[in-house]
Formats: sequence, structure tokens, C-alpha cells
Amino acid sequence: MIDARGLSCPQPVILIKNAVDKSHEAEYTLLTDNMACVENVSRYAKSAGYSTTFKKENDEEFLVTLKKD
Repeated sequence: MIDARGLSCPQPVILIKNAVDKSHEAEYTLLTDNMACVENVSRYAKSAGYSTTFKKENDEEFLVTLKKD
């Protein structure tokens, strides 16, 4: 899991991109504390061939899951 809480964009996108470039896994998860990050990571995921889902973990955190299409 990539912990991107407290980071503003584009840092979370860079973190997930680096993970994808390095390991080419079929699934990644990212924890963030802002909706803009969810949206930006989802856009990146789509361009990299991943689908995304997210759920609100609590009032301030989102868990984003990327899965290879």
C-alpha cells in the first residue's frame, strides 16, 4: 500500500507511477486524504491501463485500488 496522506498533487500520482514503472504489479492500493488525489490518480491509472475503485475509509481518508485491465 502506498501512503499518500498529507501529500498534494502531483506527488501521489508520481508515487503510483514510480511503483507501476518499477514492479508492473496487477494491483496497487493507495491511501490518501483528499478527493483531488483520487481523481488525479484515477486519470493516471486509466492512461496506464488500470481500472480504479475507491472507498471512503473514514471522514478524511480514501482507499484507491488500481487493477490491471
